[in-house]
Amino acid sequence: MIKRYPTKQIFVGNVPIGGDAPIPVQSMTFTKTSDVKATVEQITALHFAGADIVRVAVPNMEAALALKQIKSQVDLPLVADIHFHYKLALIAAEVVDCIRINPGNIGDKKRVQEVVKACQERNIPIRIGVNSGSLEKQFEDKYGQTPQGMVASADYNIKYLEDLGFTNMKISLKASDVQRTVEAYRTLRPMNNYPFHLGVTEAGTQFHSTIKSSIALGSLLLDGIGDTLRVSMTGELEEEIKVGKAILKDVGIAKEGLNIVSCPTCGRIEADLVSAVAEIEKRTSHIKESLDVSVMGCVVNAIGEAKSADVAIAFGKGSGLVMKRGEIIAKLSGDALINRFIEEVEFEAQKRK
Repeated sequence: MIKRYPTKQIFVGNVPIGGDAPIPVQSMTFTKTSDVKATVEQITALHFAGADIVRVAVPNMEAALALKQIKSQVDLPLVADIHFHYKLALIAAEVVDCIRINPGNIGDKKRVQEVVKACQERNIPIRIGVNSGSLEKQFEDKYGQTPQGMVASADYNIKYLEDLGFTNMKISLKASDVQRTVEAYRTLRPMNNYPFHLGVTEAGTQFHSTIKSSIALGSLLLDGIGDTLRVSMTGELEEEIKVGKAILKDVGIAKEGLNIVSCPTCGRIEADLVSAVAEIEKRTSHIKESLDVSVMGCVVNAIGEAKSADVAIAFGKGSGLVMKRGEIIAKLSGDALINRFIEEVEFEAQKRK
């Protein structure tokens, strides 16, 4: 069992973050926020994809003024992402469920004070979002774009908000590479008990982002670090949610849905395993109960693997086996083999409800 680092719990809308709460998966729209219709459509798509929280960019006054309309038409908690223009944060704070600011580019202390006051009045949290590429001059000059510089910036701004009497916050420390990201989070974690928002910024296309995010976020989650996350991806937003939830599942934190174990392709395979796994994934994608299932391309490893699986299937030459917790329950061929396997998975899922 992973022992999570004990953190303060905050709320973004009705979603708890930190403490013993489940780890929410977030994404960020790429529509122009001023285009209310397009932004609402994208948020709705993210909702159906399983997102728990959504963030929108607020780069100008048109975007800030659109937030009220957007908020009235969506169900997901809404986070406003503010850079440079603190007055936009003041407008957004009247509507949204959380404000994300990067203190390195928001301006002088007076501006930060006004943002804090606006958030205090509505009891909404602030995410201190530190990025390696936009550190305050004092920290970049001293440390460069390093984990030490990121940690120094975050610690400085945390203490500054605390001095203003504000503790309703979460922290992110993002770089565009795995090593700096992981080192920064690990270094800062013992220094406070605020919830952490995990992510690798500018992680690239779906392929590269999946790899970088899996390594960085998976490493931190296994350390017990992390209370919410976003997989930053140049691509379809629904894929961000899919990868984020898969990371939580494969790390062992999320327990929803099937854990499908399938063997690598090799010369022993007696069936079209790639197509079989794709069919099984599609036909079981609706199942929310936690089950371990095994899909084997031959009988060499099947019996051993099946012992730890709730339901298993092993393809052989001309026929195959269906097993439950290591016990063979059927030997079938053709479509009947996969159909029986799916029936047993559905049956086990119903028992778990």
